[in-house]
Amino acid sequence: MSSIDDDNLVVAKAWWQRNGKPLVAGGVIALVAVLGWQGWQRYQNNQAQGASVLYQQLVEAALAPGGKVDTARVTDTYGKLKQDYSGTAYAQYGSLFVAKVAVENNRLDDAAAELKAVVDKPHDAELGELARQRLARVLAAQGKAEEGLKLLDGEAPKAYVANREELRGDLLVALKKPAEARAAYEKARAALPNDAAEGVLQMKLDDLAKGDA
Repeated sequence: MSSIDDDNLVVAKAWWQRNGKPLVAGGVIALVAVLGWQGWQRYQNNQAQGASVLYQQLVEAALAPGGKVDTARVTDTYGKLKQDYSGTAYAQYGSLFVAKVAVENNRLDDAAAELKAVVDKPHDAELGELARQRLARVLAAQGKAEEGLKLLDGEAPKAYVANREELRGDLLVALKKPAEARAAYEKARAALPNDAAEGVLQMKLDDLAKGDA
């Protein structure tokens, strides 16, 4: 072997001493990161699937044939959904569904508690807005329209502006504030396509107009 080859070998060994271990460590870290991400993805998929199954069971229990709700099954299924899959959107959709059942059974306090939990810490903006609007309606049904109205302050996600403004109008009507209610209904109508604005919303505006006559 020539002296040049020997020199190259020495340089290569020296480089490896300086950089080899960090490269191996970096490769191991990268591999662990990839495997960890894949494992996390599998875990998330499993969570979503399991939560989906329980949510479907919850819906089936609450929509039993004949209209009679299997209360024990609803309670048990919802308990499992919250305990095992609390971090999923399905758990919060379950809260909305249980709140609906509670309202239908005149358990407004229970409904309000379920909805408030979602409003306070929503899984996403859509769920938060749905819970907010439903809680506002429950509060109004409890004679707390002013409190419900405060929930509607601020901006709604674009897709929910019309619904929120119509709801605001409904609460203002309940509070006997027709001028403000009309403004809210007009804002709701402006957020809808022209054909969609003709219907219940227009009837509400017409009723306010009759009251002014």
